[in-house]
Amino acid sequence: MIEVAREALWRQFGAAIDMLGNAIRACPVEHWGRVGDWSAPWVLAHHTVFWLDFYLAPSREGYQPPAPFGLEELDPAGVLPARVSRQEDLLDWLGSARDRCRAELADMTESEAGRLCDQRPGMSRFELHIYNLRHVQHGAAQLNLLLRQRVDDAPRWVARA
Repeated sequence: MIEVAREALWRQFGAAIDMLGNAIRACPVEHWGRVGDWSAPWVLAHHTVFWLDFYLAPSREGYQPPAPFGLEELDPAGVLPARVSRQEDLLDWLGSARDRCRAELADMTESEAGRLCDQRPGMSRFELHIYNLRHVQHGAAQLNLLLRQRVDDAPRWVARA
């Protein structure tokens, strides 16, 4: 059963990540946004990629996103990064997180799947992966909605990775 669950989880998680990447790529630069604009596509994309990566980390302790990104997302005051995240930088980070996600799911044992995580206390690693998948898909859907509203176009559905 664990093999079937790992494969299905990866195919759906990978599809959600691919949809997010497609939405980031599809956003015209003139609609990407500016610093301080909470409704800008870059803010939503940054938020989604940050949490994807954070939830894939072995634990909360010592987590550090790749340069040039910071830990603003962990600030309970809800601060935005001081600079607009470039699409290329976010896509590189997303690609790295995608590779880690695939590797982690491929190697996940039943024991590892049941281990509690500290990123979301009370959740097992397996449940955190499902939670993370849902969050990525939510972010991709929000970006697609913004694209439909602003440029009347959005990438197509990805059924599986």
